[in-house]
Amino acid sequence: MAKIKIKTSKYDVAEHLRTPEEMAAYLEASLEEANGDAAFIAKALGDIARAKGMTQVARDAGLSRESLYKALSGERTPGFDTILKVVGALGLKLHAEAVQANT
Repeated sequence: MAKIKIKTSKYDVAEHLRTPEEMAAYLEASLEEANGDAAFIAKALGDIARAKGMTQVARDAGLSRESLYKALSGERTPGFDTILKVVGALGLKLHAEAVQANT
């Protein structure tokens, strides 16, 4: 029996975030899944920033490319001011909605 070689590559979500709507949906899903993990949200923003172009996002956010990579690596929790700058540079906005209290 002949062996079949299967070539795999690492999945990169940034390659699949093509439109602002896809980026917003990805961020929304990440916010729902994060369970309060700010580094998880930062990583999702990093994925979106890579899809859009890290250099341009850094420029639009007023940050250096290196500091943006570090902030959005998922290994640290960036400050809320950084998050707001990045969200704005990505052309996205955060929103809030009321949740039903468990009674």
